[in-house]
Amino acid sequence: MSVQYTPVIWNRNKIFYDAVLLIAVALYLYIFIRVGPMFEDVTKPIDGAILRMRAFGSCAFLMLTVILCIGPLARLDRRFLPLLYNRRHFGVMTAGIAAVHANYVLTWYFNFSPTDRYVALLSSNTNYGQLLGFPFEALGIAALIVLFVLAATSHDFWLSFLGAPIWKALHMSIYAAYAFVVLHVALGALQGPADPIFTSVVAASVVLVCGLHFATGRMEARRERGEQTAKASLQEAGWVVAGELEEIDDDCAKVVTLTEDERVAIFKYDGKLSAITNACAHQNGPLGEGKVLWGCITCPWHGYQYNLADGRAPEPFTEKISTYRLKLIGSTVLLDPNPQPPGTYVEPVEIGEAA
Repeated sequence: MSVQYTPVIWNRNKIFYDAVLLIAVALYLYIFIRVGPMFEDVTKPIDGAILRMRAFGSCAFLMLTVILCIGPLARLDRRFLPLLYNRRHFGVMTAGIAAVHANYVLTWYFNFSPTDRYVALLSSNTNYGQLLGFPFEALGIAALIVLFVLAATSHDFWLSFLGAPIWKALHMSIYAAYAFVVLHVALGALQGPADPIFTSVVAASVVLVCGLHFATGRMEARRERGEQTAKASLQEAGWVVAGELEEIDDDCAKVVTLTEDERVAIFKYDGKLSAITNACAHQNGPLGEGKVLWGCITCPWHGYQYNLADGRAPEPFTEKISTYRLKLIGSTVLLDPNPQPPGTYVEPVEIGEAA
């Protein structure tokens, strides 16, 4: 099957998010370029081009820091999820800001070079064997290339074309980009005249990113241990593992065989899970092969319908079938093999963010 490119669909939330982001970036640049010089040493004025270069460079660094904080924050607190959903726009804008910074560097330092400015940038310092005086520009170039690749492949087209595992692995390289940027700053800007504010901001940013990822890792490790304990406890109580949530398509069922004569159909519909016997009360038709409509399953043989939550046929019909209890531990579906009396209501399992 071919993959087609479709334009990005904008909605009110995305427009609002991008507008806030643009305003925040513009405000930061304005304060850095217009207000910042008021607090500098008047005996050592900074050229306007250098000031803009630093403004865009520091802005890109802080934006990249925020991007790396969004993921762990969203896992720690669901209120950050809207930021996670719009993170790709953030990344594309960061690549653009970083490109402006790079352009200022080339224009200021190499515009009057007798050789090509790109060649001059790469050949002006080749002391890769020493720490002090290391050609930190190469680290910035490496970070910029990674950001460009991530921005260019941020569209869903590339997600479909490459497949989720490859796309995700590719976009994990943002951590490499951040490492390049941190080293670029540490071996470049921080080697110049002491600036305690900038040094503190860089150090705090790195500590924040590392701290949030460490805290998230510990939280997920505790949750995983809790899930394993809960799963083991349910299995000891007689529950059976029915499978993983991803094995069940929307509005479809997975049929689980308990015994030779007993099969259970587990349906995923409307963000919920429900389980009923797989045998229709009419002539034992396979309900797991039926169609879900308005919370009811329709038997593929003769069209008998049952509510998935209580196994009762819609009025005025009176047929009833057995229902089953389910639990969702992480992404694993567990089933109580003991059938409930026909027509018993069982609260559907909300899938939530595990879907």
